[in-house]
Amino acid sequence: MTPRNRAAANRRPKASDGPNSKQQQLAGFTQEGAAPLTTNQGLHIPDNHNSLKAGVRGPTLLEDFILREKITHFDHERIPERAVHARGSAAHGYFQVYKSMSQFTCADFLQDPAQKTPVFVRFSTVAGERGSADTVRDVRGFSVKFYTQQGNYDLVGNNIPVFFIQDAMKFPDLVHAVKPEPHHAMPQAASAHDTFWDFVSLMPESTHMLMWAMSDRAIPRSYRMMEGFGVHTFRFINSRGESHFVKFHWKPKLGIHGLAWDEAQKIAGKDADFHRRDLWEAIENGDFPEWELGVQMIPQDKEHSLGFDLLDPTKLIPEELVPVQKIGRLVLDRNPDNFFAETEQVAFHPGHVVPGIDFSNDPLLQGRLFSYTDTQISRLGGANFHELPINRAVCPFHNFQRDGMHRQTIARGQVAYEPNTLGNGSEYRVDGESGGFQSFPEELEPPKVRRRSASFDDHFTQARLFFNSQSAAEKDHIVAAFRFELSKLEVPAIRQRMVDNLAHVDEKLARRVAEPLGIGVPDAKAAAGRPGFRDHRMASTLEESAALRMVDTGDGSIKTRKIAILVADGVDSASLKPIREALESAGATCKVVGPRLGTVASASKRQIDVDATYATMPSIMFDAVLVPAGKDGAIALSQNGEALHFVLEAFKHCKAVCTVGEGVQLLSSLGVKADGPVPAGVVVAPTPVTNLGDNTAAIEIAQRFVAAIAKHRHWDRAGIEAVPA
Repeated sequence: MTPRNRAAANRRPKASDGPNSKQQQLAGFTQEGAAPLTTNQGLHIPDNHNSLKAGVRGPTLLEDFILREKITHFDHERIPERAVHARGSAAHGYFQVYKSMSQFTCADFLQDPAQKTPVFVRFSTVAGERGSADTVRDVRGFSVKFYTQQGNYDLVGNNIPVFFIQDAMKFPDLVHAVKPEPHHAMPQAASAHDTFWDFVSLMPESTHMLMWAMSDRAIPRSYRMMEGFGVHTFRFINSRGESHFVKFHWKPKLGIHGLAWDEAQKIAGKDADFHRRDLWEAIENGDFPEWELGVQMIPQDKEHSLGFDLLDPTKLIPEELVPVQKIGRLVLDRNPDNFFAETEQVAFHPGHVVPGIDFSNDPLLQGRLFSYTDTQISRLGGANFHELPINRAVCPFHNFQRDGMHRQTIARGQVAYEPNTLGNGSEYRVDGESGGFQSFPEELEPPKVRRRSASFDDHFTQARLFFNSQSAAEKDHIVAAFRFELSKLEVPAIRQRMVDNLAHVDEKLARRVAEPLGIGVPDAKAAAGRPGFRDHRMASTLEESAALRMVDTGDGSIKTRKIAILVADGVDSASLKPIREALESAGATCKVVGPRLGTVASASKRQIDVDATYATMPSIMFDAVLVPAGKDGAIALSQNGEALHFVLEAFKHCKAVCTVGEGVQLLSSLGVKADGPVPAGVVVAPTPVTNLGDNTAAIEIAQRFVAAIAKHRHWDRAGIEAVPA
């Protein structure tokens, strides 16, 4: 609160102040922050960072009333909108395992390669509300509901393999920090504000996640082009009761691709539904998105062999240490029929498991097992959310739960308890059967404590691994993201704390981030002296991991890439036609973009249909741009400010650009000429010869253009800072 606002708040109006009577009434309910920290019942809380566990690496205890009060309050803060993951898109599909996994798990849907298990998948942003934009910098949810013959299994994950915090006790604090600041409800769907960075700068355990969040992973090109992760360590249990720890991965067949930050911001204004529209249109067009399910498995007796703690959700397992085994495929092939009934009402829960899949003692996961049920009860109006059509299991379900709001099952008879003899005349008792779900019989360590294991204390080694693993351009983007976010803060001390923390990741990174922020040089010693800092480094011989980079991912094709073909009256249709056909045969989608809707006349007076205008579908909606040949068409495009901006903006965002013949004029302001050197990802070609049906030259141009598009972006393109777009 500013001094001016504090002074105004302290001026208590008199009872006789008619216009101020309501303010006077509200003043009695106004609360300033106070110490010490207590429960809602006034009980002093000595530790607000750790849940109560059965041993420092044991499971969280139901007894922890402080955790349950805090989480329950958080779960009920948004009605009926989700507190997090409010902005979502979803689709139906199926999962198919490649070969039986019976050696590791008895989960039914992982046994038969001929079996297709129906799924419903929801993607989402985390911080924004339902009306926020798709392309904000944020974590993305990636949740899959498997409708198996043993019950529903929900793999509830994100597009980043680690998280900000290590214990569920801190989840409400994290979300409150990143959400709009409560005194003025700004900013929407953005982490670039004081409360978020104040929180994470005081929580060094967040550093690894911050590196991911400031990378291009946080601004994906498409839901179809991002990875998914289960985040936590789970267990596979086989029919013999043997356990393997497991990490889940979703690997997109199209590769992992991101947006340029400038582009993402512009898309948010032009089309807030960019990712939602992309997913919907791909499925409607029959371009079904596909991922492969991968697992990293660690035998029970190798739990401590990796040099870090598997239970720590701020850590990942480098693929160089434990390779990802691809065990099945996920295909999305049908859009929902009704957004509310399906996408909005679907209820995911990491506690929805099937025999053969079990939990670890990850303290963040343990808290989620309570929180999600509590959240769905609040959001969907009661305990019967499982009866909504989108949430119903495809296998039969039976228990003695009754009544409640929105109950749809009509349970006959007088019995609503177990054991009983009145149901069918004989005794019904479930008292220790060998079938069904069996929890792994793990031995636990005493004592009961509210403390964190020392094995969770290294907060910087994997953050350094992630940064070291990025390409030069990806590192530049991380630096730029930190600069942007921290420059939006009003309190310089928070900026300083954050760069001091970054000095423990990489001193050069910290100095580059700090340079334009008007603060002191990064001070690693200052960070080490603050509460919450843990001076512990795990032994690691791995300096970088190629699996953590986004560059050069995917199958090398241009399937589903969107190509803009810029036209105006006078375009050369003879050379355009074979190039377009070659692009589309390679799997791309081409849109003709012109100065007006309807048609334009080619140089040979043929009419070319226009799909969109420069203004309604700007370059940010496309993956690449083609400027065809044609003298009059090139002159018209060069004299149109929107067309010129279209090409320059695509160039600035490092997209593939192809100019044919006279079309090179649109790049002349950048010094690009038909007979000179060209920047990375730019194809400059002479007018191809098409006489007598000879399309050889046009096809050769198309092949060069396809190769440029397949790289997604040419981030090493020089001089883009000077481009006026």
